Amino acid sequence: MATPKKLSFDALVLGGGIAGLEAALNLAEQDFSVVVVEQDASIGGKMIRLSKVFPTLDCSSCITTPKMAAAAHHPQITILTYCELQTLKRQNGGLVAGIVQKPRYVDAEKCIGCRQCEYQCPVLVPDAEQGGLAARKAAYIPFSNAIPQTALIDTANCILCGRCAKICPTQAVDYFEQPGEFTLTAGAAVIATGFEMIPLKDKVQYGQGQIPNVITALQMERLLAPHGPYNRVLRPYDGMEPDNIAFIQCAGSRDQSLGLGYCSRVCCMYAVKEAMLLSGALPLADITVYYMDIRAFGKGYEQFYQTAQAMGVNFVKGKVAYLDPGENGAVKVRYESQDAAGGVQVAEHDLVVLSLGLVPAWDPQGRCVLSTAGDKFIKTVKPKTSPTLTDLEGVFVAGAAAGPKDIVDSIVEAGAAAMEASRYLTSVSSKQ
Repeated sequence: MATPKKLSFDALVLGGGIAGLEAALNLAEQDFSVVVVEQDASIGGKMIRLSKVFPTLDCSSCITTPKMAAAAHHPQITILTYCELQTLKRQNGGLVAGIVQKPRYVDAEKCIGCRQCEYQCPVLVPDAEQGGLAARKAAYIPFSNAIPQTALIDTANCILCGRCAKICPTQAVDYFEQPGEFTLTAGAAVIATGFEMIPLKDKVQYGQGQIPNVITALQMERLLAPHGPYNRVLRPYDGMEPDNIAFIQCAGSRDQSLGLGYCSRVCCMYAVKEAMLLSGALPLADITVYYMDIRAFGKGYEQFYQTAQAMGVNFVKGKVAYLDPGENGAVKVRYESQDAAGGVQVAEHDLVVLSLGLVPAWDPQGRCVLSTAGDKFIKTVKPKTSPTLTDLEGVFVAGAAAGPKDIVDSIVEAGAAAMEASRYLTSVSSKQ
């Protein structure tokens, strides 16, 4: 593992998603030196994996990719991918971060992104980037517009056949690469670690991921994406086009049994967005959204919801209790209707999409002294007047690291965090 050439920066940004990139670019444009530490093999976060954004239905990749490229080519920004923050503490008036570089088993300085190792690899495994709905090689580059375009080897599935090492034109493959540790110093930090969705296995009533044709909202994003696994919307169980699709809201959120008593905020709108996109992709399909409450809180969101209704999306007010497998890959949905008819009812759908609850992607416990709120997201000390301030001096938070929020709010908050970090760095500099 090659240690970064520079180990001291003005600002550290933890997380290379849309909020982290926005904060890094804001700081870099003010001539601060910035290091972005990302745990994945590429920057881009969740947004680069989406199909379109609500309520404008703009291409998600078309928005994110220029941000990724701008950060990668900015002279004031250093990007460290496939790295994890182990410790973050204040020391001698600044911040000291302990970083672990996970082994790629490919020398990042030698790799030229030619993908010859990927083409030659004989092993196929489920591709997490495609929601497990397609396959990738054991030697691979994460996706076509990944930054950096550097390969890595999945040693859990590699059969050590040696084909990747033989074909590599720069001899970049290193089967014996070890994790590396190094320390960075910074004057300030922005935490932009984003979110994850609760695992399907946590929701016992919805089959724990064992019912065919029950998928997550992120998997549906990949099915709808132009660079998705099938280039069309198909059921993963049998490859058939679904004629009857259901979305189940609050599949984890507002659920005290899972410890998620809060609303995840974005689920209603991304379900409405996906339903509208499905109406275009499958014009003859019946689409139903089971909901407890529709929370269309942002600018243009209510109109977006009304447009979906006008397009023929059926919204059913009711709480889904159980999912059961039906015949020929169908899914039985048992729910308590809150409409005029009322009572427990059963409907059958070809494909069911779960709007799962959002949880923090990063836990500061044991790594730094940042406090978390009751929902486990990073606690902000002045949520109404300065929502990016944390209880650790010089450390600020942005995006979904502080709680569930949509892309627009994440970008705005990233700009606010960058400005707070800039003011802090300027004030510290003026005192020295």
